[in-house]
Amino acid sequence: MIVQAAAKATETNPVLNISIFLAFVAVTLIVVIRAGRNNRSAADYYTGGRSFTGPQNGFAIAGDYLSAASFLGIVGAIAISGYDGFLYSIGFLVAWLVALLLVAELMRNTGKYTMADVLSFRLKQGPVRVAAATTTLAVCFFYLLAQMAGAGGLVSLLLGINDKLGQSVVVVVVGGLMILYVLIGGMKGTTWVQIIKAFLLIIGAFAMTIWVLAINGFNFSALLDSAVAASISKPAEAILVPGLKYGHNPLDFISLAIALVLGTAGLPHVLMRFYTVPSAKEARRSVVWAIWLIGAFYLFTLVLGFGAAALVGADVIAAAPGGVNSAAPLLSLALGGPLLLGFISAIAFATILAVVAGITITAATSFAHDIYMSVIKKGKGDPDSEVKVARRTVIVIGILAIAGGIGVQGQNIAFLVALAFAVAASANLPTILYSLFWRGFTTRGAVWSMYGGLAAAMILIVFSPVFSGTPTSMFGAGVNFAWFPLSNPGIVSIPIGFFLGWLGSVTSTRKEDPLLAAEMSVRSLTGHGAEKAVEH
Repeated sequence: MIVQAAAKATETNPVLNISIFLAFVAVTLIVVIRAGRNNRSAADYYTGGRSFTGPQNGFAIAGDYLSAASFLGIVGAIAISGYDGFLYSIGFLVAWLVALLLVAELMRNTGKYTMADVLSFRLKQGPVRVAAATTTLAVCFFYLLAQMAGAGGLVSLLLGINDKLGQSVVVVVVGGLMILYVLIGGMKGTTWVQIIKAFLLIIGAFAMTIWVLAINGFNFSALLDSAVAASISKPAEAILVPGLKYGHNPLDFISLAIALVLGTAGLPHVLMRFYTVPSAKEARRSVVWAIWLIGAFYLFTLVLGFGAAALVGADVIAAAPGGVNSAAPLLSLALGGPLLLGFISAIAFATILAVVAGITITAATSFAHDIYMSVIKKGKGDPDSEVKVARRTVIVIGILAIAGGIGVQGQNIAFLVALAFAVAASANLPTILYSLFWRGFTTRGAVWSMYGGLAAAMILIVFSPVFSGTPTSMFGAGVNFAWFPLSNPGIVSIPIGFFLGWLGSVTSTRKEDPLLAAEMSVRSLTGHGAEKAVEH
């Protein structure tokens, strides 16, 4: 019965959906090609020539941050798990405040293109840059998996493709488009795609939010009553109180919350956005714009999630192609029929393409700038050859992302992104904070912290219920090699990263240059000597 209801709820118009999607791709490709014409130098390719204003960069940051997990994953999590699903929204939003207060402006003042510029400023260049590039690539890979999983689930819903082969073809197409965007447009083209996509996503979510509230007489309590009436939980009111998803293991929730709140400040593709503005003042303006846009969007997810629970039903969502990630598209179908579904799904697709492009250029920049230019060529390479290496890296990363995306079909993408946050918070955040605020930090501490935090997070994820032991695991319930009880490793791996950074520093016999530490402190706080610095 549920499967029949799901099939009825997902009756779509594939031709209309594809037409809207292709129209968006055509428009954004034109934008990317026009923007890509001005890529004359490494700074143009990596940072868009630092030519974006605060409001433009604020929209682009929102575009980067509001990924498929924010739209598809969180709405689905709220529709299925109620209150516990909304914890993702709270975590992602509070995390942004941590990034703003602790690292955003300081990193922009100190760095040039990548996170490793900051981490290696007063430390030994070679080992720190290689470690930073390794952790950047790991975080980007986890994030790419989440977006690819969203792409497969979304198109299976739009086109009625239920078999793995069809979804895999979709992932290949998305990966190919992503590679094209980044190769042609660089950071400038990618940023304009982010701006367009953020505008469309927020407008689309706002329109659906008003529509859902209008159906319920603009009474949020009435919406919650409708969601409870349609709930399949026992008792039905369980969706309004904590514990439906994490009640059996509160420690798992605490671990997730820590990873979400601390992870953003270590996400390389978000931090890289601050290098696209000309000054620290514009960096601050962009953060203010981003917080307002992101905060408003996460409020919309609360209405959309409970709206999907009330108007579509958790059982129908769970049984639909794409599973929990289908909640937002199914809600749009229930509200406005195939036309609204086509528009919202095109926005979701744009979200995936834009975020994937942003992550890919970050990973490619990290490899080309930190490993090829700074380590292999010892800083003496040709900038043109550096950009060529970055372009080749884009192709390699795209192929790896496609292969990984095919392997994680059906996973909740908000959950996959939470794993990326855990890796970022474990491997990157301790080193970033120590570099910015502790003059006694050493090269050994940085290397131990990054590799140790990364290894701890990865090992705990592999031996957790994420990979094996439960029906929703990647290997299913038939395979069980899990010994770590939590689904998110943050509560253990993040303290390990901080501890190893401290231990490596206090046991290091080679102390760092105090003059470089003083210079970094002045530069991070004032912006003096920063890339394209201006009075502020």
